[in-house]
This record gives sequence, structure tokens and C-alpha cells, in this order.
Amino acid sequence: MADYYLEFALVTGALTPRGQRGTTPDMPVTASPADDPPCAPCLATTAPILAHKLPALDDEEGDALPSGLAALDVVDAHVHLFAPGLFEAIWRWFDTYGWPIRYRLYADEVLAFLRARGVARMVGLHYAHKPGIARTMNRFMADLMAGHPALSATATVFPGEEGARAIIEEGLDLGLRGVKLHCHVQCMSPDDDRLDAVYGPCQERGVPVIIHAGREPKSPAYACDPHALCSADRTGNVLRRYPQLKLVVPHLGADEFAPYVRLLGEHENLWLDTTMMVAGYFPTPDQLDTVRANPGRILYGTDFPNLPYAWDREARRLADAGLDDEGLRQVFVENAAGLFFPPPA
Repeated sequence: MADYYLEFALVTGALTPRGQRGTTPDMPVTASPADDPPCAPCLATTAPILAHKLPALDDEEGDALPSGLAALDVVDAHVHLFAPGLFEAIWRWFDTYGWPIRYRLYADEVLAFLRARGVARMVGLHYAHKPGIARTMNRFMADLMAGHPALSATATVFPGEEGARAIIEEGLDLGLRGVKLHCHVQCMSPDDDRLDAVYGPCQERGVPVIIHAGREPKSPAYACDPHALCSADRTGNVLRRYPQLKLVVPHLGADEFAPYVRLLGEHENLWLDTTMMVAGYFPTPDQLDTVRANPGRILYGTDFPNLPYAWDREARRLADAGLDDEGLRQVFVENAAGLFFPPPA
């Protein structure tokens, strides 16, 4: 994949050039002391989660999934995969504005790490932070997926860039099994008209769109205000406009948890993933009740490798959440497998 690394070096540059739409400019952020707990009083639930940099947790990690999950064909539905240059730029951003990254692994290492610990399959996600790079990113993901049968990878595009629909079509023609968008990074609302170029072909082909449409984590380092751009109501607009579109909203829709649960009741084509929201890390209410009440519509996801805590922290909490055997299979296997791992023709 050396050609991809060279091309990324040529087309991407730094991740955070000041003033560019859809990027994260250099802005001073006051970091919390390293020994502050993640739920410090200054991070009340009414404040942006990333109003301040958050600390790492020195929590213990296991060398395998919890024993109650060992017999399941577990799918991690939220794994980030980028070429090395982009990974390194993202880690620099997190070092400055987010939290310390515990697992600095590149794409092949990410997949090997999870497989070695009992995660059977993974959904690979990425996002284009500016125009002109999505085609290269999609080819990278398609080649990665070709070399890893346990991986189902997604395409991406920068909304509104020239030929956006063609970029999506080409990515899906490469075998990619969905599209990933990020409202915070790409500075758009989920119901932005520019996304018709994404939603249309995905609905036609029956592949899911994974869109970070929740309002959090909000950071002063973003080039736009996600609280102004994102809302469950706007996501509802998308579901009404595209009633057959398969839509996955990560992080249980944080921080609008109850409105997103209501949307689950109104739209059969909506799913949520757990990513980082049942780990007890952020200063938000515990969402295990949401998972217990909606196991058929929730996907287990982690955000690996960009974590400030143990890779299995969320799996352990979910395994102990009181789900019955059917609920465990739905959350950890069946919901994601049905969306991202179609049976052979």
C-alpha cells in the first residue's frame, strides 16, 4: 500500500489548516490536569463534552473478550481505519483537544489486535475532512477489505465536492458496504441538501449510511458548532425523506438520547451504536437502560483504536448489563451482521 501512503502525503497535508470548511483549526484549549477524573464538575452534562481535554484512564484490560461473549461471532461495528499519515494527524488532534490515544496502531495492526482478542468481524469507518481525497481513501479501504475477510469497510465523500455522487457510486462499486459521514468534521447538518448525493445511491443499493449526527462531543476546536448543525429532529427529516434508507447514528445519538430512542420507535430503518456511551467515561447519564430496552436496534461499537481506556471496557459493561442471550446476540452480532455482512449470493 505504499502508493496510497505517498498519495496521502501529497493530497492531504495537515489535518487542521486554519479556516478551511470541514477541518479543525488550531485553537487553544485548556487541558484538564492528568489526574482529573473524566466526570469532573467542570464537565457537567449541560456543557460540551470536549470543553476541555479529557484524561486517559489507566484501567485494566483483558487479553480476550469477556467469557460470556466468547462463543459469539462478535462484530465491532465502529472501528476507525486510515492510512498512516491521516491516523497520525488525527492522533495529534486528539492529543491537543480530545484525550490521549491509548492504542496507536495502524490499520493492519488494528485488525490483527482485535482478531487476536476474539473480535470476529469489524466494520471499518473513515471520513474525508476536505474535498479531493475521498477517492483515494475509498481505494485504500477497498484494498484493506480485500486482504481481511473479517472486515466490512465503508466509503466516504466530502459533502458538496464535485462529483460527490459519482465518488459514492465508485466506492460502492469497489465493494464497500456503506458510507460514513461526520457532521462535526465535515460541517454539515444531517438533512443538508448536499447529502442527497449520498442518501440517494445508498437507499437505491440498500447499503447503510453511518453518520455522526449527534450533537456531542462538541469541541471549541471544531470549525463549526455541532449543536447548531445537529439534532434528532434533523435526523428525523432524513428518515422521512428517505424512508428506505438504512441509517446508523453512532454514540446512541449523544447527547439527545431520549429523542433518538423516540426515533427508533418511529422508523424501522434507524439503528444506533453504543460507541463510547456505555463505558462510564463521559459526563453523561449511563445509557445501559437504552441498550436493554432496544437490543434489536443497537450495535456494539468501540471507536477503536482512538480510545483513552481499555479496548474491552465497553464490552465488559455490556456483557454485565443484564441482557438475555437473544439480546446479547442482537447487540454484539446480529444487528451489525445484517447491515454490513450480506450473505453470499
